[in-house]
Amino acid sequence: METVARGSLWPYVGRALCRRCPRCGSREIWSGWFTLRDRCPHCHLELDRGESDHFYGAYLLNFVVAELVPALAFVVALIVTWPSPPWTALTWGVVILAATAPFLTYPFTKTLWLALDLAFRRDAS
Repeated sequence: METVARGSLWPYVGRALCRRCPRCGSREIWSGWFTLRDRCPHCHLELDRGESDHFYGAYLLNFVVAELVPALAFVVALIVTWPSPPWTALTWGVVILAATAPFLTYPFTKTLWLALDLAFRRDAS
């Protein structure tokens, strides 16, 4: 298996975190917040791999990121408000963040997983 050349992963990751095509940087890969086009209109990269493992990888990455966000927010808020944290506000804030984080992070984790797939599996492009 081919490995990623030194420094070549970061351009893919940077583009993906901006909701752009990891290969060419085109902004037109999303037709809506949740709707990824089949191919990049600029470089014709196949965005939807159609493989179950690709879907599971993107889903798992979204799940991990979406659960880390509320956990980290809780810890930061707890540290900032210590010694008398507002427990009710913290609880409701974390519940709301945990419920909305998967939807808010979806396009970023989807393109990030595509970038990782593209970087580590050059034959997939």
